[in-house]
Amino acid sequence: MKVYTLTGKSGTGKSFQAMNLCREYDIESIIDDGIFIYRDRVMAGTSAKREKTKVGAIKAAMFIRPKQREEVRKSIESVKPDSVLVIATSDKMAEEICEQLGLPEIYKRIHIEDITTEREREKAWKQRRIQGKHVIPVPSMQLKRDFAGYFMNPLKILKSSGVFGIGQYTEKTVVRPTYSYSGDFTISDKVITDISHCAATRVEGVRRVNSVYANTMPGTLRVQVNLAMKADGSVLENAVTYQKKLARVIEFMTAFNVVEVAVTVDEIIA
Repeated sequence: MKVYTLTGKSGTGKSFQAMNLCREYDIESIIDDGIFIYRDRVMAGTSAKREKTKVGAIKAAMFIRPKQREEVRKSIESVKPDSVLVIATSDKMAEEICEQLGLPEIYKRIHIEDITTEREREKAWKQRRIQGKHVIPVPSMQLKRDFAGYFMNPLKILKSSGVFGIGQYTEKTVVRPTYSYSGDFTISDKVITDISHCAATRVEGVRRVNSVYANTMPGTLRVQVNLAMKADGSVLENAVTYQKKLARVIEFMTAFNVVEVAVTVDEIIA
């Protein structure tokens, strides 16, 4: 296995540039901020960007926690990638990550200053510092469940030619981690209730929403809605339409991953 490293100060655009390097050197996998990525899939690990504190983020990125470390080591042994790019803030940190994960000796060291201009690094720093944006080099659908409740936006890039692999990603993901803010990001149950009522006005056959219960814990958002339906038309079909619409609207407006929307028709109105 060839081990490449990409190092540079935090917020200088390393994760954004990672896929360019993967295309250039035909690298199959990435280790970035606590997760192991093989081609276009997150295989193992816990992202440091999910941690609530910077101390926790460092522990995740360095694979200090035994459970996370062993999970990633076993995944690497199972996949057996021909090459891996380790992203870190310094050469020393990259070496420690390689040691923690039992990786071979580093084949090539790359510094962010070697592949970007000062202007590009300054732009990346502003996005990190002012907007709290972090890039993860995988498509957003791969992160949707792990980053439920976080602000996520897909970042489109051009698709390259050649053998399928990380170099052919068509999307990166921008997230805003919890620890980049002074407080927690929460959404009250009332917001989910209001969205449920608004969605009902857009579905034919739904007379009104009688009650809403929502569990708004990130990663486990479940919504229970009781509906009053019109007697005319297909009650089942209209209820299913409402169920799907409500799930889409909640995800769009809140960035929560909706695990379940349960709909009960408890009243029929002529």
